[in-house]
Amino acid sequence: MIGLLERFFPPRPPLLRDAVAADMPHLAAIHGRAFARGWGTDEFERLLSDRAVRAHVATLGTRRPPVGFILSHVVPPEAEVLTVAVVTDRRRRGIGRALVSHHLARLAAEGVSTSFLEVEEGNLAARTLYEHLGYREVGRRRGYYAGGADALLLRRDF
Repeated sequence: MIGLLERFFPPRPPLLRDAVAADMPHLAAIHGRAFARGWGTDEFERLLSDRAVRAHVATLGTRRPPVGFILSHVVPPEAEVLTVAVVTDRRRRGIGRALVSHHLARLAAEGVSTSFLEVEEGNLAARTLYEHLGYREVGRRRGYYAGGADALLLRRDF
């Protein structure tokens, strides 16, 4: 039914903005559902208080809570994406792509020319997204994730 509704009434693109303190509980909840070891509100508060961290969120309306977010540690001309997540029931609808694209454009405006990230080798959805956005594999960390999964190191030059 949702697919039929979206066919005739396509969803609006997400609103993209800087993360603010009021977003922290939502980011922690999204992260906790997206990853085996989710970060708590205190970790997000600590990260957002760091002058080198940039964070953006996606919402479905001006007064709606975030449905996705991205954080990077920035030391121009490089940045490292620390985490990206979208709520489960909103995945595969372009929110992640819009969010990462917005984030990278904002970083480029600050003088960043290279972005790095790592992704679990088995996370095909994320790998596909990053490949479409121009990231390329430049290394591997064997057994990095719980359970022994490898981390792929990706790089994108702007």
